[in-house]
Amino acid sequence: MAVNLRGVTVVLLPGTGSDDDFVYRAFSAALHDVGAIVMTTAPEPSHLVNGYVAALDNAARLGPIAVGGISIGAAVATSWALAHPASVLAVLAGLPAWTGAPDAAVAALAAQYSAQILRHEGLASAISQMRASSPSWLGDELTRSWLGQWPDLPNAMDEAAGYAAPTSLELEKLTVPMGIAAATDDPVHPVEVAFEWVAAAPRAALHTFTLDQLGADPGVLGAACVNALMEL
Repeated sequence: MAVNLRGVTVVLLPGTGSDDDFVYRAFSAALHDVGAIVMTTAPEPSHLVNGYVAALDNAARLGPIAVGGISIGAAVATSWALAHPASVLAVLAGLPAWTGAPDAAVAALAAQYSAQILRHEGLASAISQMRASSPSWLGDELTRSWLGQWPDLPNAMDEAAGYAAPTSLELEKLTVPMGIAAATDDPVHPVEVAFEWVAAAPRAALHTFTLDQLGADPGVLGAACVNALMEL
């Protein structure tokens, strides 16, 4: 049976160092098109994961919700869905960064490195280095969000880098449908991780795009998640 999100509140969690502004622009158009109610969560960098979990808990007090997010936000949302099967209707996972323990995942190592630069060299130097190694659109996005989360941003990055995402065995127990989106050319969020997630979850589909497409329109990420979900 097709997933119906009409009138459903979808709680969205940003990625590491990103913010509720970007996750809203990524998901809102596609979700509004299917009649969903969009609720974004602002990151609290001094207690990133607990803040995300609290937002999900509070939203679910009024009834079942759909959950989603980008990168660490997708991991936290999926973990919450696994722990609260009666309170969730669907999962939208954008750019999952790793499966299980972070170990040597590129996204985790990048977050750890950025945290070190932020602490030892300061915000200006960290932004300069980030922009030098990022597409211009991503540099603009992260400059804005990093400024907004300073000075607690290094704590958020370290916390995200140590977060254990759902394992494949855990994903096999997901009782609700999952739409997954990934970029085919993203070295930080490898598409292979998305393949692991879609292979493990019982009801899951994956749609992809490129980083250039994402830079031109963040909405391609949300559209990929929602379109994948609607296939199920």
